[in-house]
Amino acid sequence: MQKWIMFTLVSIASIMAVCLVAFGLPDKPVDESASLPEGVSLMKIVASNDFTFNEEEFTAKVGDTVIMRFSNKSGIHGIDIADLGISMDKDNAETEYTFTEPGEYLIECNIPCGPGHGTMTAKLIITEA
Repeated sequence: MQKWIMFTLVSIASIMAVCLVAFGLPDKPVDESASLPEGVSLMKIVASNDFTFNEEEFTAKVGDTVIMRFSNKSGIHGIDIADLGISMDKDNAETEYTFTEPGEYLIECNIPCGPGHGTMTAKLIITEA
């Protein structure tokens, strides 16, 4: 009985090793903010089909220069931050913005995406430096 279990475990480990050699290890995560100019930060906004963004609140300070990068985890979405004149979607997925006024701004999905579209929002909070 124990020989059968040991044979199964060795077989599974061998198959996994062959798969790793054949398909390679997954890529290491890349620190996207490492290549940004000094004084610029990255704000990643990711939308998904559960009618949410990756964060409920995004934050920055007055004077911060931020590269906003938008992407869809699932589905087709976009964003508007109307009070700042920012509109992004898959074709216009990145913008650079320097915040000059403190406040709370509404981030809304700008592409009708289903029954939860009306509630697909997040906040952008800009505080004093």
